[in-house]
Amino acid sequence: MFKKILIANRGEIACRVIKSARKMEIATVAVYSDADAQALHVKMADEAVHIGPPPANQSYIVIDRIMEAIAASGAEAVHPGYGFLSENSRFAEALDAAGVAFIGPPVGAIESMGDKITSKKIAQEAGVSTVPGYMGLIEDADEAVKISGEIGYPVMIKASAGGGGKGMRIAWKEDEVREGFQSSKNEAANSFGDDRIFIEKFVTQPRHIEIQVLADGHGNAVYLGERECSIQRRNQKVIEEAPSPFLDEATRRAMGEQAVALAKAVGYASAGTVEFIVDGAKNFYFLEMNTRLQVEHPVTELITGVDLVEQMIRVAAGEPLSISQDDVTLTGWAMESRLYAEDPYRNFLPSIGRLVRYRPPAETAAYSPGTAAGAAGDVVVRNDTGVFEGGEISMYYDPMIAKLCTWAPDRAQAIEAMRVALDSFEVEGIGHNLPFLSAVYDHPKFISGEITTAFIAEEYPDGFDGVTLPDDALSRVAAAVAALYRVDEIRRTRVSGRMDNHERLIGREFVVKAAGRAFPVQIDADPAGSTVTLPETGAVHRVTSDWTPGDSLAHFEIDGAPLVLKVGHVTGGYRIRTRGADLKVQVFTPRQAELVAMMPEKLPPDTSKMLLCPMPGLIVKVDVEVGEEVQEGQSLCTVEAMKMENILRAERKATVGKINAAAGDSLAVDDVIMEFE
Repeated sequence: MFKKILIANRGEIACRVIKSARKMEIATVAVYSDADAQALHVKMADEAVHIGPPPANQSYIVIDRIMEAIAASGAEAVHPGYGFLSENSRFAEALDAAGVAFIGPPVGAIESMGDKITSKKIAQEAGVSTVPGYMGLIEDADEAVKISGEIGYPVMIKASAGGGGKGMRIAWKEDEVREGFQSSKNEAANSFGDDRIFIEKFVTQPRHIEIQVLADGHGNAVYLGERECSIQRRNQKVIEEAPSPFLDEATRRAMGEQAVALAKAVGYASAGTVEFIVDGAKNFYFLEMNTRLQVEHPVTELITGVDLVEQMIRVAAGEPLSISQDDVTLTGWAMESRLYAEDPYRNFLPSIGRLVRYRPPAETAAYSPGTAAGAAGDVVVRNDTGVFEGGEISMYYDPMIAKLCTWAPDRAQAIEAMRVALDSFEVEGIGHNLPFLSAVYDHPKFISGEITTAFIAEEYPDGFDGVTLPDDALSRVAAAVAALYRVDEIRRTRVSGRMDNHERLIGREFVVKAAGRAFPVQIDADPAGSTVTLPETGAVHRVTSDWTPGDSLAHFEIDGAPLVLKVGHVTGGYRIRTRGADLKVQVFTPRQAELVAMMPEKLPPDTSKMLLCPMPGLIVKVDVEVGEEVQEGQSLCTVEAMKMENILRAERKATVGKINAAAGDSLAVDDVIMEFE
């Protein structure tokens, strides 16, 4: 077994690899750019080597820099994580030439499966059904339009060397092919150094289901069940679960056997993932094989008890698999939520800045990868992360900062555990997608399992603007905040020295205002909690909590069910966040409520005639001129951030009155790019 390995990656996946290596008593070496000098993976590793400036193409994906770090540290093997050099055959060849083990598949498998065009041809030869498409390389936009017309719209434009949603576009008509082709080539070149593009039929209403395979160098291979990855935004996965709520055992077996057959056909050895599109009739089509550890591998570990990172290390060291297909059992249900530094209220555009508060929910101490999740109790909480409170979210790298996972004996319990965990996750200082994740877990379609890759586009066609809580949930929040307010008032009376009269001073009748509604409440407190009555609705809630004034998180039990509130003090009340909703909640005496109702509301400034920069980024190009009349949907400019190009379009017909930015300018959030007449 290896004594020292180097992790050629950063962030949460580097931290994840370090954990398994530590368990195996293997020393670890981290690599870092200037931007990551204080990163968590650097602090966790036994030693660390600096490899260059922040841009990945000057540090993390420069093979020579990594090879120098290997030589300097004396590492015997390299784990590439995912992204960066994980599927780069030249890197694997360089390691082999240096006598350093690659903790991944053989070079031939990387070359065969890493290229999406070649992999489809091999899959067809192996008898695996594939999506119709054009397997050759496409030279220019005109050829792309011609091919798309022959395949039939809609089509998917994809980078041959792509992954993680980079260099990928869906086109429904000719002009979208032209526009998407160039953007895909640009993103592919920037992210992978390879701008080759191919086109395939886009299957409507598909489910994205993938099979985890594990193979060794002795001809053994198994599949470890499937993962449902249909909740996607911009072709990038947001929520994953294992197993899939859609598959039956026969389909699972058929997909698994095809995945193993494909792995054996290319001499695969390591952990890998075979991705499929599955239609409503359970017909499945091969998409691609990822010759690396997948981002969403934790949910497979939770339902199988297999530590995939450990298995990759053992296979790379020449050991045979210790499990056969008969040993693989799927137990319980696991959910994974990807926490992104993206602002859902700004159409999920990237957000950067300092994490002034970062408090994940407590992980289940009894669980670790390689252990059956059920052994840790009825519910498991796991958080794979690469950041810490006070750390910086950089513009140079992927916006994912954590993967929150829950496991429970069944799907309903796993979902409920995730709801509580998301509400308990405190992140401040940047825009993030926690509210959106909470909204998905409460959505009837998700709860029923009736989901496709079009879920987000169909259910949130105009973007995400928050959650409107249903009446019963708002009633529970009103009862909880009333009880919280009472505790706050008791503390204030203690500070003022009027504790003896607190019951008379505080009273028991209040009006809670939230989401444009007023809830008269009556509180009857006792040593064990409070009984809160809402006279207008007749609702009576039993409320208990151990919240202390000043705490930013409040755990309640309302009528025996959990409710977690993020609590912040704002002028005139509280900022309450729960289940995806962000509320300003005020508590008044009945007389105060009468007076407040007479006060006018302050209106926000009008920015309807301005194009504001929705994120920190770089202006790539400006597509219009002063005086030009633009139409609804017309491209105005392109902003690049976190390796993604974002086209900003006109929301309505207007005339450009002033342009304040040019190509090459770096802008902050809400900087005015242009103004309209």
